Amino acid sequence: MSKRDYYEVLGVQKNASEAEIKKAYRRLAMKHHPDRNPDDLNAEATFKEAKEAYEVLADAQKRSAYDQFGHAGVDSSMGGGGFSGGAGGFGDAFGDIFGDIFGGGRRGARQSRGSDLRYNLELSLEDAVNGTEVQIRVPVMSSCETCNGSGAREGSQPQTCTTCGGHGEVRMQQGFFSVQQTCPQCRGSGKIITDPCPDCHGQGRIKKQKKLSVKIPAGVDEGDQVRLAGEGEAAPNGGVAGDLYVAVHLKKHPIFQREDTHLYCETPVSFTLLSLGGEIEIPTLDGRASLKIPAGTQTDKVFRLRGKGVRNVRGSQPGELFCKVVVETPVNLSKEQKELLEKLDASMREGGKRHSPKESSWTDKIKSFLDDIVS
Repeated sequence: MSKRDYYEVLGVQKNASEAEIKKAYRRLAMKHHPDRNPDDLNAEATFKEAKEAYEVLADAQKRSAYDQFGHAGVDSSMGGGGFSGGAGGFGDAFGDIFGDIFGGGRRGARQSRGSDLRYNLELSLEDAVNGTEVQIRVPVMSSCETCNGSGAREGSQPQTCTTCGGHGEVRMQQGFFSVQQTCPQCRGSGKIITDPCPDCHGQGRIKKQKKLSVKIPAGVDEGDQVRLAGEGEAAPNGGVAGDLYVAVHLKKHPIFQREDTHLYCETPVSFTLLSLGGEIEIPTLDGRASLKIPAGTQTDKVFRLRGKGVRNVRGSQPGELFCKVVVETPVNLSKEQKELLEKLDASMREGGKRHSPKESSWTDKIKSFLDDIVS
């Protein structure tokens, strides 16, 4: 009897990806597996046919031969190499599925991992913008130097767990599924400490203050994190250490506020300067800059200085510096100064000229509003 096309068996196109082929095979195998269909010869035959198709199409070399020569390219009786129970087999296709559900489809003690840690680091705006290197101290669970993280007393060794045979997992049969669970005796390590280290008491870890040097790249902002791989807590019984995340927090700056790559500041100026115009110096993160104030500038006017902001950590173009000028009302006036201001005010009100556009506009709006009420 001639064999069906393998792509047809799995119900996929000839350009199907490896993931699509695996997904199709899982669906067929779960439906037609003999354990789920006892005494059903048709289901068993369908399962075997799907398994055969998957073993060829999941193997890049066999799939290439099949695409070129058909069944003859992979039939062992014709010199094509036939099927092996290796890559692309049933266990390979379902190992990750059962692992997702039950915590690991392949046997062997699990590699434990230490916890990740977070360290909050306060930086000045200048250090965040320019970059810096800081020294920090972090309390962590570190690998015990006495036993090198094994947890066993010097001269002794951890023993293989007799409950799981060193695999770290025990297998339980529940109907169709063979469920693997973490070994309750060794808690997944596959080893038992019979003679514990006196310093770490068999834990393989002790608490220490770790001193670290952290390089902060230029341009970091509030909430950015610097990851130090392997500088977190050591894992129990010599596993892989976790990571340390250094979270950046910016201190309040006396002059500037930062938003992404832009800086904002306020500059108090006299009403004389705003009226007559002039030039002032304003601070920037890399020195000073001159700002020209046109005559008649109103308070709260915002001036933009291009390129005087911040270059972010990805090295983009620097942002802008936005400077808002705010009029400052003079205080502690002398009698003479008060008289001069009164004369100036009287002079500005004469002749019908409007020297205060906002005040004049406001007066006109009030008059119109009151006229509408009367009418």
